[in-house]
Amino acid sequence: MSNRVQEIVSWYESDNAGTKTNIARLLNAGKLAGTGKLVILPVDQGFEHGPARSFAPNPGGYHPHYHFQLAIDAGCNAYAAPLGFIEAGASHFAGRIPLILKLNNHDVLHDEKDPLPSVTGSVQDALRLGCSAVGFTIYPGSSHCNPMYEQLRAIAAEAKSCGLAVVVWSYPRGSALSKEGETALDVVAYAAQIAAQLGAHIIKVKLPTAHLEQAAAKKVYEAEKIPAATLAERVKHIVQSSFDGRRIVIFSGGAKSDEKTVFDEVRAIRDGGGFGSIIGRNSFQRPKAEAVKFLNTIMALYAGEKP
Repeated sequence: MSNRVQEIVSWYESDNAGTKTNIARLLNAGKLAGTGKLVILPVDQGFEHGPARSFAPNPGGYHPHYHFQLAIDAGCNAYAAPLGFIEAGASHFAGRIPLILKLNNHDVLHDEKDPLPSVTGSVQDALRLGCSAVGFTIYPGSSHCNPMYEQLRAIAAEAKSCGLAVVVWSYPRGSALSKEGETALDVVAYAAQIAAQLGAHIIKVKLPTAHLEQAAAKKVYEAEKIPAATLAERVKHIVQSSFDGRRIVIFSGGAKSDEKTVFDEVRAIRDGGGFGSIIGRNSFQRPKAEAVKFLNTIMALYAGEKP
């Protein structure tokens, strides 16, 4: 095990040997093994956005095995998905890539300004399917945030007792936040802190803008002159907000966009001290060969092989 992976694992002082082994397993898989960086393929969009919106741009993605194979061929650290997709390939691909079972999801078939996802899988499902970690989404800012926090507390405690790692999608959203506020620097930093305080080993957030949503927080940011002009500076602040960099923080890839935009964002994540990307639609909505090349470029950027 590399010195960097040993250092990262040492941050999780309360965890048992099983959980630390699974954190190390995630960090020691794929092309970025041993670097302390992660590129994870998440495919929960079929549930979250619907099948056509997710897979019609690249119809191979309708088949659940496609995503396992894409993650393996590209050399990702892990593959994350809801129960159905993991069940549909876990046996066929057993032992070939670490798996993360997403334990809650929501759909977009009704207007939901204050989301409350449904719990759609269990820790026992994750163990049965050979997963290394469970994933769980919280929406700080939703009027339903308290039940989500309580669900996560219980699920994280059970997962850790069974030796699994815990990955938290922490996405600010709710009627009290503006659309711009969902990715505001102060709000994303707050969301990352909440996930860390709730016991996440790995925290997934969206890339922050320079907007400041909360009046009280804005006064502090301005008075303390917290650097926020560049994306790399904002990433650095999010990492700092996650126990001063002692929790793994990775950033969402978002909707499909052009390669230059994504690669520039990856450079900012790298230069700001972020730990990597969890990148779905920007990967699986591209043709297979193009997606593998695209992901390999991202990995090369994180590994320092490309400027």
